[in-house]
Amino acid sequence: MDGPVLPLTAARVERADAVRNRLHLLATARAIIAAEGVDKLTMDGLAERAELGKGTVFRRFGTRSGIFQALLDDAERSFQHQVLSGPPPLGPGAAPLDRLVAYGRARVGFLFEHRVIARAALDGRQSVPVGSEATLSRMHIRMLLGQLALSGADLEVLTLQLTAALDGPLLLYLSATDLTDVALRGEQRMAQGWQDLIHRVCYRMLP
Repeated sequence: MDGPVLPLTAARVERADAVRNRLHLLATARAIIAAEGVDKLTMDGLAERAELGKGTVFRRFGTRSGIFQALLDDAERSFQHQVLSGPPPLGPGAAPLDRLVAYGRARVGFLFEHRVIARAALDGRQSVPVGSEATLSRMHIRMLLGQLALSGADLEVLTLQLTAALDGPLLLYLSATDLTDVALRGEQRMAQGWQDLIHRVCYRMLP
């Protein structure tokens, strides 16, 4: 079951010029964030810096938060690719328990790396950014738990609990915590906490 069982973010069929515009806009948005911070990224500013019409930017992203969601989705595709076909233990080829630990640790790193963009992607209608990340975690964790053949485990419930232990609290923590050195050290603590959780849960139920 190391094949493409995870749902890659659906890609729209785009014209060649639309693809070029999207890639150019995303690259320009990243450049603005890197140089000036997220607060300086606006719809009008992005259009001006990218030398494209404002209508193009609005049609592509809809709102300012849509820019950040698009950046997050783009990063998510890259992360999914690593999970599906990257080197082990995150990618195929390692033992299920090792992959489960590696996935959680990598997911923690992903969320910390993109914490600023994730916070900026909030549009006021949701408490945390949602989307493909929840489905990715749930399906991948369920697949790996099935490969472990845990004795007496309700895999559906365990999958939901482990998914919640990873994405939900992490995003809540990241969206509510100042970006300080203390917060950055939290990445290692959370990654280690995930590894400890998996070992304690799974070793007890291994046949």
